Amino acid sequence: MYIIIAGVGVIGQQITKILVENKHDVVAVDKNREICESIYAETGALTILGNATDIYVLEQAGAKKADAVICLMHHAADNIACALLAKSLGVPRVISRLRNPAYEGAYRLAGVTGIVRMADLLVNELMMEIEQPKIRKVVTLGSGKAEIYAVKIPPKAKSVGMSIKEIAEKKNFPEQCVFVGNYDEDKGNFQIPRGGNVLHEGDMVFLVSTSQYIKQAADFLTRMK
Repeated sequence: MYIIIAGVGVIGQQITKILVENKHDVVAVDKNREICESIYAETGALTILGNATDIYVLEQAGAKKADAVICLMHHAADNIACALLAKSLGVPRVISRLRNPAYEGAYRLAGVTGIVRMADLLVNELMMEIEQPKIRKVVTLGSGKAEIYAVKIPPKAKSVGMSIKEIAEKKNFPEQCVFVGNYDEDKGNFQIPRGGNVLHEGDMVFLVSTSQYIKQAADFLTRMK
């Protein structure tokens, strides 16, 4: 994919690095020369010194052929302006960071197709760390509608030796949780789990769920004999 990052702070740098590692074509746009030079040196991504609220800068970045623009600037007005310009240039997907929920309607009107609510992500991450340290959230899906979580199976857990099918059929395992991966650290093997796959001590299992049901699922998987 051809992706433009508009505004490269700490998050933008991390996203740029990951996208480049995943073989996407990335162009980073920022007003700070030092940031542009740092991004290029660290990732090799094409960088453009300029303001992403300027249509000519977006055109220079290749917006007319871009698959997506990610708006990560500090001010909501800048992200809204960038989104409007990106849509006018035919960019099919515009994703933006949302700091203040009061601007969500304006973001939608501006053509933003994906909104990442930073405050919600931070609160959820803190609560997960406080209440459920055995659970790790890996990635958010569908603008926060679901997440992928990782849960490690401890020694002597009741779930050890049980198959995925057996676990899914248990009444106290939530139907809203789905197994999507299983990593065996000892063997270094990653599996897409099927019904007959059996859990072992130390396995890292990956589940698609929501914060509403993941605690129940994790409690079931980590409960001791």
